[in-house]
Amino acid sequence: MLSDRRRALLILNGVGLLLTALFIGWFYIFFLLGAIDLWPFVRDVPVHIASDRRAWNMAHLEAITNGTLLIAIGAAGNYIRLGNRAQSWLFWSSLAFAWLFTLPAFANAAFGTRGLEFGGGPFPGDVTINNIIFLFGWPPMIGVHIAFPLLFWGVWQHVRHMRGGGQ
Repeated sequence: MLSDRRRALLILNGVGLLLTALFIGWFYIFFLLGAIDLWPFVRDVPVHIASDRRAWNMAHLEAITNGTLLIAIGAAGNYIRLGNRAQSWLFWSSLAFAWLFTLPAFANAAFGTRGLEFGGGPFPGDVTINNIIFLFGWPPMIGVHIAFPLLFWGVWQHVRHMRGGGQ
């Protein structure tokens, strides 16, 4: 089973990502409105936020999805039967993919890039910023390919233990 500390830290990071989604959501709404409008305090302050709707939607939903996923992994920790080393790999790879899929998506929205191809490919935006964001995509790509098989294996081990007369 995942240790209580790891479970709590996964949930804490998940909540942190949901707060990040809230923060990104403010940029998203101001982008959509083209103004800062916080009635009755601030009314129609014109603002130009770069990028496009797809990018802001992606950044917002990455934070929500990855935050919810970390909370789910933490909450399901009693059903994930792994040794200490595998728990560590699951923990760190989960944090890597959750945060490093989310933060570059926010950067892509803020800078008007996509970060999908080194050199920018067919997409607009500053090539140097695009390349930095692209390179930040490798750790989470590796992390997700470590975390998901470990999750499957850990749950499978729990189910096997149950069939063998365990709890």
